[in-house]
Amino acid sequence: MIAGKQTERGEVMPRMDNLTDDQKKYVLQELRRKGCRITQQRQVLLDVILCDECGCCKEIYYKAVKRQPDIGMATVYRMVKTLEETGLITRKNMYRINVAEG
Repeated sequence: MIAGKQTERGEVMPRMDNLTDDQKKYVLQELRRKGCRITQQRQVLLDVILCDECGCCKEIYYKAVKRQPDIGMATVYRMVKTLEETGLITRKNMYRINVAEG
């Protein structure tokens, strides 16, 4: 993600560091490999999960809807379920992308 990129509501999105950007690329590659379409909404949700600490789907939703108002709660639940089923996300106290570093 490019630093300073603005959402539809004019908010500046946080900049991802290289590790997070690499994680996003890996997750998107795995989702494509499993036959998932990569929509703008899925990319926004992935950005939220990677950049912010989220303890539940509602938290992901509230942060994502600030960036893209047309995201629905069901989309968040489906995305999290897809990430869990593919082994790309784990939930303990917070949702975290599960990509080996290094």
